[in-house]
Amino acid sequence: MSSLRIGPRSFRILCRITLATLVLNVVTGAAVRLSDSGLGCPDWPTCSKTHLTPPLRFHALIEFGNRMVVVVLVVACATTVIAAFLRRPVRRDLRWLSLGLVLGVLAEAVIGALVVYSKLNAYVVATHFLVGMALVAAGVELVLRADHMGGRGTPIVNRVAIRLARVLVTLTIVILAAGSATTGAGPHAGGKGAKRIPIALEEMTRIHAEIVLTTGAVLLVLLWVLWRSNAPSRVQDAGRTLLVVMVVQGIIGYTQFFTHLPAVLVGFHVLGATVVWSTVLWFQHGLSDHEPEIERGERPPDPAGRSEQPARTPAEAVQGASEGWRIRDPVR
Repeated sequence: MSSLRIGPRSFRILCRITLATLVLNVVTGAAVRLSDSGLGCPDWPTCSKTHLTPPLRFHALIEFGNRMVVVVLVVACATTVIAAFLRRPVRRDLRWLSLGLVLGVLAEAVIGALVVYSKLNAYVVATHFLVGMALVAAGVELVLRADHMGGRGTPIVNRVAIRLARVLVTLTIVILAAGSATTGAGPHAGGKGAKRIPIALEEMTRIHAEIVLTTGAVLLVLLWVLWRSNAPSRVQDAGRTLLVVMVVQGIIGYTQFFTHLPAVLVGFHVLGATVVWSTVLWFQHGLSDHEPEIERGERPPDPAGRSEQPARTPAEAVQGASEGWRIRDPVR
């Protein structure tokens, strides 16, 4: 094991695969709830007390399929931890983040069991979703950090923009919590007889929408601050990208409400929530400049844009000098 080494490039690829699996875990979990397959497998970790695998029935296959995604996720996170310890150069921050992913996935598995044994209690289901989104956040942070050297980086925007970005991240977390509560009050319980959150769906939807509108207003103010302070163009472009993503998510949200929450649209809204959350974290991370990490064997980019010849060995230099001397002295 001591002879094994993982380079930064290979580790980045592994982190992106793990992040994709984390998103898939959230989406397939939503599919279980939206298809009323929450009790398709009444036992855990086996599908039933007498069978490990599910019977060939729709709800059982959907529920067990989500469990198989969790198994793949555990393997991906465990592989990421091993790779983080084999990575060179050594990065302690990446090791801690990858270990956090494993612990989070194990917590998700335990909460998933509680979801089954509580007969789809809405509060437990909401906790399951929020822990999944916390794992997505850790996965995004791992991918972003793996792209550069360690450390916080150097801020490239003013303090007002940084503070507004922190407010934006906080409000996004509140949006996710309100969205899970809205789902808990809605008709998609995951199965018959599941306990719901005792609040009117229209009231919870209004609260959720007001928080979203407040977050959108904060983002608009932040974009104005970035424009007025002449922030780097890449930061302003990232902010505009976030605005577009939030608008699209808002359109899906209002459409699903006024069309009486069709399961397909709700599923797209859950996927959109992971995209919005990831984009917010990406935007906030980009407010600081980080030194790129160069893998062994790569040449760092020349800031002046010059194309330099690779350094020659002493023998090559002597040979080149002698060849040049012979060309200049044809008599010899």
